[in-house]
Amino acid sequence: MKINPTQLNAVRPLKPTNLGAQQQVAEAHEVQETFRQFVGEAFFGQLLKAMRSTQGKPAYFHGGQTEEVFRGQLDQALAEEMTEASADQIADPMFRQQFPQQAALLASEKQQATASLSDLSQLVRR
Repeated sequence: MKINPTQLNAVRPLKPTNLGAQQQVAEAHEVQETFRQFVGEAFFGQLLKAMRSTQGKPAYFHGGQTEEVFRGQLDQALAEEMTEASADQIADPMFRQQFPQQAALLASEKQQATASLSDLSQLVRR
């Protein structure tokens, strides 16, 4: 692969930015959701693909290429639904290992939200 020197001028290195706490939490949520989606769809997509490979094609009622395309789209939709339902159980431990700073930020944010709700429970009518 040949590198064109004019293309190097367009590449900018990442610079650390000073984001506010809310922006950091929002970015951490976005990273976590993207990671969950990627892990879930990759896992469940491969699971469905392996399941489909064990089945043979029917002798008389096979829809040909159209059925193969539809089955691929169906598997993709199923993988998305399965991801929504249970990817957090699979992906969250991996997220904590791969992105420890964002995981710690989300954990502290969750703890603060829980603490503020527990403060409300202390309010009692007299």
